[in-house]
Amino acid sequence: MNKKLIYILMIPVFLLNMSCNEDEFLTEVNPNAITTEVFWETSDDFEKALNTVYGALQFPSVSGGNLSYEMVQGDLAGTENWYPQSPFGELNFTDATEHVQNKWNELYIGIFRANQVLHYIADADIEDEEKALVIGQARFLRAFFYFQLAHTYGGAVIHTALPVTDEDFEKPFESIDEVTTQVIVPDLEFAKANLEGISWTGDDLGRVSWGAATSLLGKVYLYDESWSEAAVQFKEVIDSQIYSLTASYMDNFTHENEFNSESIFEVSYSDVLKPGVNGNTIDDTPSETGSEATALNISMAQLNFGGYNTVLSSYYLHELMVYDEIDPSKTVNNGFTFSQRMYASIVPINGDGEYYGLPIGDKPGWAFGQSAYVKKFSNWYHLDIEDGNQRSGINFRHIRYADVLLMYAEAILNDQGSAAVAEAISYIDMIRSRAGVLTIQQYLDDNANTFPAMHRSVQVHGAFDMVAPTADNLLTHIMLVERPIELCFEGHRWKDLVRWDIVSNQLTTLRADEVWRENNLAAIQGQPPLMITERIRPDYAVSAGSYTASDNYFPIPTGEKQINAGLGL
Repeated sequence: MNKKLIYILMIPVFLLNMSCNEDEFLTEVNPNAITTEVFWETSDDFEKALNTVYGALQFPSVSGGNLSYEMVQGDLAGTENWYPQSPFGELNFTDATEHVQNKWNELYIGIFRANQVLHYIADADIEDEEKALVIGQARFLRAFFYFQLAHTYGGAVIHTALPVTDEDFEKPFESIDEVTTQVIVPDLEFAKANLEGISWTGDDLGRVSWGAATSLLGKVYLYDESWSEAAVQFKEVIDSQIYSLTASYMDNFTHENEFNSESIFEVSYSDVLKPGVNGNTIDDTPSETGSEATALNISMAQLNFGGYNTVLSSYYLHELMVYDEIDPSKTVNNGFTFSQRMYASIVPINGDGEYYGLPIGDKPGWAFGQSAYVKKFSNWYHLDIEDGNQRSGINFRHIRYADVLLMYAEAILNDQGSAAVAEAISYIDMIRSRAGVLTIQQYLDDNANTFPAMHRSVQVHGAFDMVAPTADNLLTHIMLVERPIELCFEGHRWKDLVRWDIVSNQLTTLRADEVWRENNLAAIQGQPPLMITERIRPDYAVSAGSYTASDNYFPIPTGEKQINAGLGL
């Protein structure tokens, strides 16, 4: 929803049934009270209730500051061992770890709110067209919450109706396949069918759309490796011509061009509404949803500028960005040393432009093993320092058009193999061209139909190998170069590594690079491209050795195990 709209939970609390033969007045309904008997009647009631389902998207573990715990998993980011995010980088979290429990709880709050809307609207006396529109939005949001649950915890406990008895709470834990089949796909198919042709404007910007439902449905099929079905959904989005890449890559990570042409599913935040409320505040009582601001900026910002530098660019990501080779013929690169994607995403000490209003390096930093800090989703571009109360108004984009283009290229390469190579390159190159970097086709034209395998460290292994444009090589490029550079810190990476089954390979490879750098620090200290000083930050020293497939997903939280006898634990 638009940031001008405050998400206020107007769902009435269920009242205990009371009876007293002698004092019948005790059972009389207060005409001024909001109860289930008087609330679920008008279109306005359902709009207010639906707003609370949208409000659950703002919760810190769904779209906000607590995503930092998951950003340090995998290969794109590290953190220091004194931060609470460290157990996630080291894959040492447990069923009692706070974020493991919080994310589960926050997602189920969203599901419960959606189920309330769906339960009461079934018999509501409102127009069928309006009813279908409300149901379509509620079912999309429920599907989104369940998708997050399924691919964070490896499944979910399915609740699609309001609980009435104790037994209704005691449900088994279902697999990803079961959750997908029983809930996610049917909900998204309904949403897609009933949101088609709907265009949101004004204060309704940010409501879910046909494009969001179709894109998420394609993503569901992609995760299921149903390549042709995924490709069909993504191609519908592409052919609709509703969406396009923004002229500036950075427009997707600031507060200045929100709900733009590239935005498909975006969660709104505001640093103006609810002034003074900490950006990590969550309140699931019937009257409030917590802060309207997000605290994601604090995890990204360098310590000296009001943040905690909790999420740090990995050396792997930094080096990918260094070799995101700019095309000097593109006017967007005038005056720049590095690519626009680096400029918007991370900042090394030799980076372009200013950082929090100062020439880069004017304040201490980039020491103790830090080669680059994170820019994306921080306020470096318009503030001198981050808000001390962890407040930011930058929206979080869960799905944007660039992601759809890359997922489509991946789907057709897996589905059609060599027959899809030319088409896949065209979509990858749309994204690279927007970023002002050399396209795959340019590399092929200039290098005897080969392009560089940019995923291996030049610092460690020497010059890139030049490879042919086969389906396998392009898939490797998408997985290990294009998606990490384009989509870093947007909530996709760990799930990508898991679905591709390459977690072990990446952690092992990057730990070997780390060890090489430790052994050769004297030779590379302060040298480009990484400008490392003092030490090599050991991002993979623990995770590379301890990883097993059980680390792919969070465990079922302790709290759920204690109250849900249906788990059979």
